[in-house]
Amino acid sequence: MAEPSKVIHVRNVGHEISENDLLQLFQPFGVITKLVMLRAKNQALIQMQDVASAVNALQFYANVQPAIRGRNVYVQFSSHPELTTMDQNSQGRGDEPNRILLVTIHHMLYPITVEVLHQVFSPHGFVEKIVTFQKSAGFQALIQYQSRQSAVAARTTLQGRNIYDGCCQLDIQFSNLDELQVNYNNERSRDFTNPNLPSEQKGRPSQPGYGDAGGMYGMQPSGARGVPFPQMANAAAIAAAFGGGLPPGISGTNDRCTVLVSNLNPDRIDEDKLFNLFSIYGNIVRIKLLRNKPDHALVQMGDGFQAELAVHFLKGAMLFGKRLEVNFSKHPNITQGADTHEYMNSNLNRFNRNAAKNYRYCCSPTKIIHLSSLPQDVTEEEIVNHLEEHSPIVNTKLFEMNGKKQALVMFESEELATEALVTKHASSLGGSIIRISFSQLQTI
Repeated sequence: MAEPSKVIHVRNVGHEISENDLLQLFQPFGVITKLVMLRAKNQALIQMQDVASAVNALQFYANVQPAIRGRNVYVQFSSHPELTTMDQNSQGRGDEPNRILLVTIHHMLYPITVEVLHQVFSPHGFVEKIVTFQKSAGFQALIQYQSRQSAVAARTTLQGRNIYDGCCQLDIQFSNLDELQVNYNNERSRDFTNPNLPSEQKGRPSQPGYGDAGGMYGMQPSGARGVPFPQMANAAAIAAAFGGGLPPGISGTNDRCTVLVSNLNPDRIDEDKLFNLFSIYGNIVRIKLLRNKPDHALVQMGDGFQAELAVHFLKGAMLFGKRLEVNFSKHPNITQGADTHEYMNSNLNRFNRNAAKNYRYCCSPTKIIHLSSLPQDVTEEEIVNHLEEHSPIVNTKLFEMNGKKQALVMFESEELATEALVTKHASSLGGSIIRISFSQLQTI
């Protein structure tokens, strides 16, 4: 076996496998600095940022057979300590300073918008323009500063950093472009020097909205959903977020994002209560209660994997006296309209930060709920009073972790615990917006 190297040799790479497929296989383990496809040999070479990242990837795939699009691929250390053949990006020129940065975001578990990027990059100087787009290397953005010095400072400070804990890692190059052309101010592109630009091209609202810039950057339309939630396209990459293995019964390969929920209690359910329940399993894009079938609702999750978790863990759960039916919908997404509730930009979405950790807390409803984001001076009595409409409460435990007050509350049944969660998650207690999840503990 070859000595450990930061270069990984991948075999059995069929013609149907793209660069993006390979990137998704290895991005959970660290930044990928180079990728070379050897099409004639059905092989590829991937260079990680360091040897440790490559070692982690190969240790993981020693226990989980990596497969892309139904084809097993085989990985080993390359005999090359480093790749000399650069996979040149047509928009990047590497280390020659320029006021425009080309930013690639790796391990993107949370959608990144222009606003997020502006927040990250503006502390280093005046940002004039931002354009975001999807390419084979993944989600990318071009950031134009007023001065070259600002761009150099931003790259020096931010290279390799995560936007959110454990995900959305920044890989920054200098671009070879001299000026960005921005025709529209929306969540995908913005000219901060010209706030009067339209948000979309008139008569073509479903188009990406970049006008002539579209051809220049080779962008893929992202449809009515705006910035797309990431698709972690294979089970192995998702398993990495779970710490090594998917829960039994979860394939990790589903790509249907919308879930149909039926047998609801129409007198007691609403969109926010459904959000509170389904947001345990992923970010919510939008929810629609069906007017012609008041006991039915559609819930669009952030990606197919999150939808699969929701279907798997909530099928048959009891809520307000009804046993829920939860299945994949025939609709790929929910069309925006007057009767839909939008949640894509809600700061209550639980997977905006610490996504990998939140996946580990996914489970079917239990009798015990876990409360966090509590006021520091909260008492057990105040917690019981806040939840007493869902009693009988069997037991409570107030404790402190990392200097923050948290609590466990055990109900007489899973149904009562579920009702407490859907009604009281994101409610206010003592001036704090509390967070509620199911606990996997058997007793407290």
